[in-house]
Amino acid sequence: MSVVTDVTEPLRLPGVLDAGQLLRSADYLVHSQEANGAVPWFPGGHTDVWDHVESAMALTVTGLWEPEHAAAARRAYRWLAVSRHPEGGWPAKFRQGTPVTELREANHSAYPAVGLFHHLLVTGDTAFAEELWPVVEEGLEFVLDLRGERGEILWARSEDGSPGDHALLTVCASVHHALRCGAALGERLGRPRPEWTKAADRLADLINDDEDLFADRARFSMDWFYPVLGGAVVGTAAQERLADRWERFVVPGLGVRCVSDQPWVTAAETAELVMSLAAVGRIDDGVRILREVQHLRDGDDGIYWTGYQFAEQVRWPVERSTWTSAAVILAVDTLTGTTPGSQVFLHTWDA
Repeated sequence: MSVVTDVTEPLRLPGVLDAGQLLRSADYLVHSQEANGAVPWFPGGHTDVWDHVESAMALTVTGLWEPEHAAAARRAYRWLAVSRHPEGGWPAKFRQGTPVTELREANHSAYPAVGLFHHLLVTGDTAFAEELWPVVEEGLEFVLDLRGERGEILWARSEDGSPGDHALLTVCASVHHALRCGAALGERLGRPRPEWTKAADRLADLINDDEDLFADRARFSMDWFYPVLGGAVVGTAAQERLADRWERFVVPGLGVRCVSDQPWVTAAETAELVMSLAAVGRIDDGVRILREVQHLRDGDDGIYWTGYQFAEQVRWPVERSTWTSAAVILAVDTLTGTTPGSQVFLHTWDA
């Protein structure tokens, strides 16, 4: 195994979070992990592959300083290999390792490509990437089988095996990111997949030029910033997109709304907007917004509450989601560029 050794400074964001605080947040992910390697939404809760991979990425980052976290990340990725659906992809929901639905969502099946490319960038562990390559390959091929007539990705394959009847902008933006990461991982392993790059190019064209193709979910903040986070919208267009809906979703001093018509900010959406801001060079804005959402950090144990209903002035829901803490860790790494994994969200791995 080859391990990156040039990361000497601990992960931290001066004035917002120190290294010890971030490691405590990551400890929650380790303690929530099931014996089979799955990282559920909270201890005893359900697992979905997308959020599971986000937690694995956060553990990979903190694993540079905590071996227990690094081992937990590897267990998480190996769980993906044994939990696949026999007909491709992954069931949308597991409970204690058992699938509870036959529905398979496109973004779930694509996201392991992002996580395993991230793992290779952080650790340099090519043997591990080779071991898990089938997870990436089969996941992305399952997704490409869900292409619509124009190259969009239909959102899921239903319980009866039929494809969904519509495409979602956030899903396609996430799949775009995964196809780029999967192709980059393949190049590094000597397994080029130019067809994945071509499919990503087509998705980028649709996202930039034909947003009406996708089902209307404009009230969700993820539809606002995910085209930037996933690297489909870049440059001036990305700056304009973030500016255009800023006041609709950003609540000064509190964070980012999940949906525009509800008085509810969430730490995960806030952290993901922060990563989008970092990708377009707005570091100071990202730092400020991540600082503002620290009201959702539990000072006793370092775990993040999922959200805050500011009309009722209550934290809601009562469960504290693992992927929320993971998103904050990844946002700090993206803002600071501490580990090579930050390149995945900055889209700079070919720079």
